[in-house]
This record gives sequence, C-alpha cells and structure tokens, in this order.
Amino acid sequence: MENGQIVRAFRKTGAYIGELTRVQQDVCIVRVLAVLKHPMQGNLHHPREVEVPFFHERKAHAFREQIQVPSNMVRPYEDDIPKYEDSLQDAVQKLHDELASKPENPFSKRSLEALKILIPEYELMYGIEWPNIAKS
Repeated sequence: MENGQIVRAFRKTGAYIGELTRVQQDVCIVRVLAVLKHPMQGNLHHPREVEVPFFHERKAHAFREQIQVPSNMVRPYEDDIPKYEDSLQDAVQKLHDELASKPENPFSKRSLEALKILIPEYELMYGIEWPNIAKS
C-alpha cells in the first residue's frame, strides 16, 4: 500500500472509504472520503450491553478527517467513491433499520435513542435529511 491509494478502512465498529496519507509498519493514516458502515452505539468494552457506566453516542468520522487505523484493518478499494453525505445518509439509514427491526431488544432501543441524538447534528453539519426516520 502507498500514499494516495484509495482504501477501505475498518476502525472500531465503523467502516470507511478513504485515501492513505501515511503508511507505516503497523499503522496507516487515512483521510475519510465516505462512510461504508456507521459505528455501533454503546460502549466498545461491553458491546451490545445496555447496563454500562456510559453508553456512548458514536458519530461517524467526518469528511476529510484523518484517522489512524491498524495496517491489518486497511484494504484496497476499487469501486466508485460515493459522495460523503450520500454515504453517511445510507449508513445511518441501514443502522436505524437494523435496530428498528428489533424494537423489543434493550440494546436496539438504547442505540436508537443515541442515534436520534446524532441525526440532528448530522442534519446541521451536512444538510442531510432522513425522511424515513421519525424525529421524536
């Protein structure tokens, strides 16, 4: 892998398309260009658990944000790169739909609450709307 290459990067529970800006032995620095998978909500140390000291609202990395990713979590990406806003909208919608399909699940319910806090921030930052997601 080399600087300038377009890659798929997996960071914590999210996945992104980005441009390599620095390649080191164990770590790559990736400039985010699109979101493939929105990060899961909650505590990374206690995945899918609700009874934790702090249940995090996890945002997707911002457009052109540079993130540090372990080299083994970076793969070449060959397809078209979607517009950041479109990719974020799709990723949030997919996460919402997955969580909403299990309304009785405590983790899904709590994650939906966290996601509904993030959505207005994304709307403000990127001018995105989610017509299929209730605002309240």
